[in-house]
Amino acid sequence: MCGIVGYAGNQQALPILLEGLRRLEYRGYDSAGVAVLDGGEVQVVRRAGKLEALEQALGSDTALNGVSGIGHTRWATHGQPTDRNAHPHLDCSGRVAVIHNGIIENFYTLRQQLEADGHRFASQTDTECVAHLVEGALAEGLGFADAVRKALKRLEGSFALAVLHQGDPGVVVGAKRDLPLVAGRGEGENFVASDFAAFLDHTKDGVILEDDQVVVATPERLDVTDLDGDPVEAYEHHVDWDLSAAEKGGYEHFMLKEMHEQPLAIKQTLEGRTDPQGRLLLDELRMSEDELREVDKVFVVACGTAYHSGLVAKYAIEHWTRLPVEIEIASEFRYRDPVLDRNTLVIAISQSGETADTLGAVRYARRQRARVLTVCNTVGASIPRESDAVLYTRAGPEVCVAATKTFATQLAAMYLVALYLAQVRGTMFTDEVASVVRELEQVPGKVELCLERSDQVRKVAEQYKDAHDWLFLGRHVGYPMALEGALKLKEISYLHAEGYPAAELKHGPIALIEDGTPVVVVHPSSHVYAKMLTNIQEVAARGAAIIAIAEDGDREVAAHATHVLRVPPTAQLLAPLVCLIPLQLLSYHVAVARGCPIDKPRNLAKSVTVE
Repeated sequence: MCGIVGYAGNQQALPILLEGLRRLEYRGYDSAGVAVLDGGEVQVVRRAGKLEALEQALGSDTALNGVSGIGHTRWATHGQPTDRNAHPHLDCSGRVAVIHNGIIENFYTLRQQLEADGHRFASQTDTECVAHLVEGALAEGLGFADAVRKALKRLEGSFALAVLHQGDPGVVVGAKRDLPLVAGRGEGENFVASDFAAFLDHTKDGVILEDDQVVVATPERLDVTDLDGDPVEAYEHHVDWDLSAAEKGGYEHFMLKEMHEQPLAIKQTLEGRTDPQGRLLLDELRMSEDELREVDKVFVVACGTAYHSGLVAKYAIEHWTRLPVEIEIASEFRYRDPVLDRNTLVIAISQSGETADTLGAVRYARRQRARVLTVCNTVGASIPRESDAVLYTRAGPEVCVAATKTFATQLAAMYLVALYLAQVRGTMFTDEVASVVRELEQVPGKVELCLERSDQVRKVAEQYKDAHDWLFLGRHVGYPMALEGALKLKEISYLHAEGYPAAELKHGPIALIEDGTPVVVVHPSSHVYAKMLTNIQEVAARGAAIIAIAEDGDREVAAHATHVLRVPPTAQLLAPLVCLIPLQLLSYHVAVARGCPIDKPRNLAKSVTVE
């Protein structure tokens, strides 16, 4: 959940570390800190709060001079977000500094052992034990990298970390287990970080570390080993996007920018997915079509917004393939002991490819011999690497914590997965698949049209910005969109909102309706149109303010709705791709009207890499 960056080179480290932390602050902003090897001593400055607090502290202190250092931006897990618990953390001597993303599950046991050995702890964090473990290994006479490796062998849990040692100037040691860590390869300088974005101003080339690998970065080289110190072949990677993709580009907020990037992101996700014969392809397929034809049940596992894309996929997969589909919250999946076997296909959806609960679900499925297919936005991440097949969403970097374009591309990708399964299993002919793909290819233009209607949505949002309770209703594929609309409003405006299947309202939630309660209804044309219209009338009769999302030309809904937000007509199963736009815009404009921090909502971080 935290962001880490390390630098070993010939330039002043501090400006490079701060630049990297700005790129990584989306990963956490409870506190931030840096450690620089300055004049032969490890100098640490850290502050609770956002990165600005650290920059102010550095501005008032003596500048840190040194050509190697590490930096951290934190989302708190162990210990409150205070100066004391901010990273980096030091050993007793002040010679070893550690930054860490993850959770050390045996922290309490290690701390008791270390305190019994005379080590003094200065924080409440699990991270600090790593500094003391390295300190103890160094005292035994081990070299810096070997001391880190020995410390890592005692850790249980997940980690991505970077370590600095006073006795080894110009060296930064990084390591990972379960959580993302990459290393950048520059000219006379090298880097470690949670994300390539942290050092893209300097290099686009580097390596992606695998679990239990250690990287030693010096100005001259990157050496990657296992925990025993044996060299391993690193996973080389070249980044094909630049920093302009992670900047606002003239928009007021990243969220608004990323919403407007959705037409292109959907288009890119759909591009190049067919072979010369017109058959759909996946990016990486490590199982045969015969194996897929043996599948008799599908589970979709995901968290948050990705879960809602999985709910939509359930309708599409069942309709096009006639396979039974269960959609599961990833954090619950492995703990309820689901029945899986070799003929089960588990589809994992994760923007980052590092979501802890989804990664755990994938590993559980693999242990049960199920086949795993992943939809992901991050090439080379843990979940796709551990899967049998992958479809990458090509959304590009998304900085705003609230997912927009990554959700849109997850929907597009899941439609492709559903069609691919139908193609392989013979439940749709190639020309039928091609026909749906052509419909999908029309969607980016329709999304563009929806975005052009932003001002209409803004006027509605400003009218209801002070309403503290919202309901979102839908049927069929409109139901997952109601859930997503409610989640977006909660995430960025801090208002209470709930999504329901429309017919469920009269089984209890209709008691919440008061005069003027805003009720957002996802109401495109469908086989349940008439039933949905009845549900609208039920809540309107009780004084609700109906905000209907309906297709152009639909006059009937206007007779019952207080406001109508229009979308272009779209095939029923594909309608979520256009209905999501007014839902996103509504949440955005409500939050702006309320003065909320759009891109960094309180208590949230972009990548949830801890359980």
